[in-house]
Amino acid sequence: MKNFLFIIAISFLSCENNFREVLEINKENKIPVGVTNNFVLKYSDSAKVKAILESPKNVDFTNQPFPYSEFPNGLKIEFFDSFSGSTIVSSDYGVVYYQTKMVSLEGNVKIVSPDGSSILSPQIYWDPDEEWLFTEKNIVFSGNDYAIKASKLDADKSFTLLKTGQLNGNFLFEDN
Repeated sequence: MKNFLFIIAISFLSCENNFREVLEINKENKIPVGVTNNFVLKYSDSAKVKAILESPKNVDFTNQPFPYSEFPNGLKIEFFDSFSGSTIVSSDYGVVYYQTKMVSLEGNVKIVSPDGSSILSPQIYWDPDEEWLFTEKNIVFSGNDYAIKASKLDADKSFTLLKTGQLNGNFLFEDN
């Protein structure tokens, strides 16, 4: 019995903790398909430029099981509308998820409409197919006559269908 306990004690003392090595074995190395510096993408339809996306860097991970492309150093997108003018969207970081067709914009997200009004938020999600914006983060709507804070945003691209959380701010309106 003493020998048995001695053998068990020695086997426990001789075991190394290789937990970190085991984790590294199962860790996937994500190697991008490509990295592009000074990235510029022009989207056109019927020979008209509809949008221009610019970024200092694009990292393409479309070779992954859940393909995506990221813009780690920020991005700027200008959407052109022949009737109302252009809308500019910018952020410190962006990622496009191709399977879900969702775009996540993070860090100083700013949307400036043709009339100069803007939306600021730390993060906004965008569904390009549905032309829908949403976030659960705080936002600030601002224009010449107003500065309104809200706790969330759920809106179509023209902001005709708009839901927000609690509002707080100042704005001018005419009472007819």
